[in-house]
Amino acid sequence: MGAAPGEFEIIRDFFASAPQGQGVVLGIGDDCALLQAPSQGQLATSMDTLVAGRHFPAEADPAAIAARALRVNLSDLAAMNARPLWFTLALTLPESDANWLRKFSSGLLQTAAQFGVSLVGGDTTAGPLSITIQVIGQTARPLRRDGAGCGDSIYVSGPLGAAAAALPVILGDQRVPAEVQHQAEHAFYFPEPQFATAAAISDFASSALDISDGLIADLAHICESSHVSADIYLERLPVSPIAQSLAGANALSLSAGGGDDYQLCFTVPPEKVESVEKLELGVTAIGTLSAGAAEVRCWHNGEPWQAPSKGYQHF
Repeated sequence: MGAAPGEFEIIRDFFASAPQGQGVVLGIGDDCALLQAPSQGQLATSMDTLVAGRHFPAEADPAAIAARALRVNLSDLAAMNARPLWFTLALTLPESDANWLRKFSSGLLQTAAQFGVSLVGGDTTAGPLSITIQVIGQTARPLRRDGAGCGDSIYVSGPLGAAAAALPVILGDQRVPAEVQHQAEHAFYFPEPQFATAAAISDFASSALDISDGLIADLAHICESSHVSADIYLERLPVSPIAQSLAGANALSLSAGGGDDYQLCFTVPPEKVESVEKLELGVTAIGTLSAGAAEVRCWHNGEPWQAPSKGYQHF
């Protein structure tokens, strides 16, 4: 068995071959990447860290871990209607394992190719397994959190609750048939950044964000940034069939408070609602905004509803 690859061998053997896309003057291999910024629009950038044992099981398939890590970061770009261009990777490893790295880099670069984003640099170091990705994109019509107004309708772009319901399966706490196992793993590891929906609504939406920490928690960010209050009606939520199958009666709570859906939550002024509805995007109106304290009030069949949790908390 050969020696474990060192830092420079890891970069050379597993990541330096990443295809270089638009605007990459000089990619991996120097002190800095050289990037040519687009001539029009604004640059959008975001960064997330995923830690083993907190955001994913350490023993999971490395390719799936990589796919999840990049996809959740790309979802931030989608939420702001930004086209992905480049990303960097900081990878902390408990050990240098060539087989693990081969699978991880394969999953990462396949995902990058799928979404047309180029790996242009990063770092590797020793320590508890964690993955930090920074993404950079371009937007001409950014969707922000601070543009919502009283009377706006609240929408979600697709089904909710699948990833939260899948978590006990991912952790091995809930045994299910192989086909359901596959569905749960796909929901958790392969969220779909909503680039197409964001582009379609960009002329009509007053605010938007992606649902990472849970619908209620994330909608509260729009309320805080836009100085409005929200009422949502839980009987309108598009609960994921996977959540219904895995969580049963708890599926609605997971759809409202669970995280990792990476669907969009966005708001639309009254005069633009008809235009959005005509797009036939499969989005769902779930509530309205009004004046008042920045809070989210939940209703279920006309009765006040108290969320079991306020969404994912990082600390």
